[in-house]
Amino acid sequence: MSERPATPSDNGTPADRTETKDGSGTSETSDTTARNAGRRSAAVGAPLGPGSVLWRIAGDPRGLLPGSAAGIMQLMLPGLGAGVTDHSNFFDDPFDRIFRSIPYIWGSIFSEDGDEADRRGRQIRDFHPDIKGTDHHGNRYHALDPDIFWWAHATFTWEFFRARELFFPLPFRRAEQEQLYAETVTWYRRYGVSDRPVPATLDDFRRRFDEICRTELEVTPAVAWVLDPEKNPAAGGDSIRLPGPLSPLSGLATRAGAGLRRALVLGVMPDVVRRRLEVDWSNADRATFLWACGMLRSMDPAIRRGALGSLFPEGTPRTDPRDPTRVMIAGPGLRQGATTRTAAAS
Repeated sequence: MSERPATPSDNGTPADRTETKDGSGTSETSDTTARNAGRRSAAVGAPLGPGSVLWRIAGDPRGLLPGSAAGIMQLMLPGLGAGVTDHSNFFDDPFDRIFRSIPYIWGSIFSEDGDEADRRGRQIRDFHPDIKGTDHHGNRYHALDPDIFWWAHATFTWEFFRARELFFPLPFRRAEQEQLYAETVTWYRRYGVSDRPVPATLDDFRRRFDEICRTELEVTPAVAWVLDPEKNPAAGGDSIRLPGPLSPLSGLATRAGAGLRRALVLGVMPDVVRRRLEVDWSNADRATFLWACGMLRSMDPAIRRGALGSLFPEGTPRTDPRDPTRVMIAGPGLRQGATTRTAAAS
């Protein structure tokens, strides 16, 4: 779930919400929940907690790496992209949305089943009732439309599957995949939004995810801005300043870093999404991406000891590399630290 994701529906009213006379949304009521009882998903969940597959992947910094691609796929849904455009400071500071969202979202993962887990999930849901409007096609959207609220969650589910497939050295066996999907079902139900759209099985999830990628995603105004380096400075990557005698090579290092970042973001995407974005994807890009995947797999022992931990935004719950049954809170991350230093210097 992106923070306050916007979600469309045909009539602008979420299918499983009520509207007040002035048009303001209210979250699901007990009457609504009763109405939905006969339309619950057949998906079977699994417990979350120490040792669960979702905890292992979400608690590892490699689980974050497909996140930029997942965020772009969220924005490619017209109503969700419009909601971010209309109801956040996304264009002024796109990373602020990430820094604010991930600690809440990961907090809804790193709670063992029970009242605390439900409280954290519903806290995220309750950020969204007033997020509504009209997208660039003239269609009304609302953040609590269950179908599209689920799409935001589905991109995070995809993110963890993709990270596990690409960046971890051990084979991703079918039983582990089934377990991970069941755990993401439990995670989604913590939000307290109708689970009607949740596919019943992992295979159903993959079919539905592919269908949305092929038929519903597009280059929305928000996505066009994200991908345009003239409008979005972050599209070109951060400047790298090498120390002392290496400083003349800073420009080369910056270009190399930007190329690696681009290869990772585009490389993890489904082919159909890259085609919809109409971005160049060369053999050199593919080779860079495959090299990065191999490097991350080879770093597995170091990452398990804590390497790359600074990728987590400050305040994000994660597993402790020294004790995977223990949850710790991340300190300032790389980008946040750089932002703080820049502000202090200005």
